[in-house]
Parts: sequence; structure tokens; C-alpha cells
Amino acid sequence: MKRLLDLVMSLVAVVLALPLLVAVALGVRLQDGGPSLFGQRRVGLGGREFRMWKFRSMVVDADRLGGYSTAERDPRITPLGRWIRRTSVDELPQVFNVLTGDMSIVGPRPDVPAQRSLYTDEEWQLRHSVRPGITGLAQATLRSEATPEQRKALDLEYARSASLALDLRIILLTVRQVLFKGGN
Repeated sequence: MKRLLDLVMSLVAVVLALPLLVAVALGVRLQDGGPSLFGQRRVGLGGREFRMWKFRSMVVDADRLGGYSTAERDPRITPLGRWIRRTSVDELPQVFNVLTGDMSIVGPRPDVPAQRSLYTDEEWQLRHSVRPGITGLAQATLRSEATPEQRKALDLEYARSASLALDLRIILLTVRQVLFKGGN
């Protein structure tokens, strides 16, 4: 049932957001000629790695510049990038990750492989027993204010108690966070 809901919601999102997807892709491309999308290796269901997509919000080759955090004032973030991050529009391409089955609408945010060291073997297995999501319990309740420890605890809590009712609650909380608290 969850997979069917993911497919329906993703297809509806693509259709409704298509003009915005195209406009942002063109805007990112036109600002510096670089690619519109940024793909990053993430860990998904069962510990399988996949490439998660986002609209690029930083200058080309930002990872090579180093020395900065991904904080709001990071000079690597482009002007358009600030807006798409604040509004969470940078996350929209992840609906394609949902359509391919790498992600779900709701679940813990996908880990980068280097985060493996933050978990015990049992926690890692539990954490990856559910499909990662575009939004999750940490994003819906704490947004970007969450510490790594809080995110980990909420991700494990979600994995222990995942249900359709919890997913619907998280979706509603996420919409409220994005609309009334300025995104991430």
C-alpha cells in the first residue's frame, strides 16, 4: 500500500510541479552554465547505495572548494540556491528517486555512506529496514535545527514504528514546516 501511495503522490507531484521543475532547472543552468542537478551517493533500503538527486544550489565544483559548512551564509551557495534551499524546492527532483523505488515520500532521510560509523550494527540494520524518504520525522518536527544525535534518534524511532498513519502525520507536519517556518 505504501509503495502505491508513493507512486501516486510522486506522479501527481511531477505533473503539478512540472512548470516549477522546468523553471528551476533552467534558472540553475543559466546562472553559471553548470548542471541543474546534483547527484550524491546515499544509502537506502537494505544498505544498498543509490544516487539521490537535488537541484544544484551551490557553485560548480563546490565540493572541491571545501573549507565551509553548508550553513545559510556559505559563500558557495548561489543566490538561486539560497531560495531553493529555503523553500525546499531543491528536494523536488527526489520524486524521481521515489518513482524508481530508491526512496519513499516518507522515511528517514538517506544517509551518506560515511555516516555508517555513527551507528551500531543493530541500529544500521534497523535504520535501513525501511526505504529512505524525501521527508521524515526529523524534518517534520525539527527541520534543520536537529542535531545529528536527534536526527539519528528520530530516524530509528520512525523505523521502529513506521505506519501509514505516521506517514500522513509526517506529511502534514512537513507541509506546515515548509509553509510557515521558512523551509530548511
